[in-house]
Amino acid sequence: MRKKVIFIVMITLVALLSTAQTRRDLKAMYHSQYSYEVSCLGVGQDGTKAIKVWGYGKNAEVAAYNAKRDAVAAMIFRGVSGGNGAAPTPAILSIDGYEKNAEFFDAFFKSGGMYLSFINLTTDGVPSGDDRVRMEKGYKVAICASVNYDGLRKYLEEKGIAKKLDAGF
Repeated sequence: MRKKVIFIVMITLVALLSTAQTRRDLKAMYHSQYSYEVSCLGVGQDGTKAIKVWGYGKNAEVAAYNAKRDAVAAMIFRGVSGGNGAAPTPAILSIDGYEKNAEFFDAFFKSGGMYLSFINLTTDGVPSGDDRVRMEKGYKVAICASVNYDGLRKYLEEKGIAKKLDAGF
């Protein structure tokens, strides 16, 4: 009986250790361009999506600014799950969309870049309360944003980055 328990424990440990990720792998995944904290608040008029998005930065102002960038990036690269009566919003591009168009997106997302024109409305100002969290190396803040999803999609289609919806397969 004792040998059987030891064998089961050994098999369990081997299984756990073989699928474990290194700390470096986990950190890279956490800081990847696809790790956005976004929740759906609803659907607006004229193709806008209302979302709550968290941003990170060395101070609360930088974190709020980064949250705006992440709101647009989430729409392009990851999509947003449904909620509050809204259906899920699919990502505009496939998972490798950034890699295929890195030069375009580096310019698009640069400080003060084109992406800001697709943010219609945000809860500007530095968030407080539960929407402002002091972390070990900076701040994590949440903003509510209205993103012009349809306009963003159309822009990326015009630039040849995204396929047109009516283009077929």
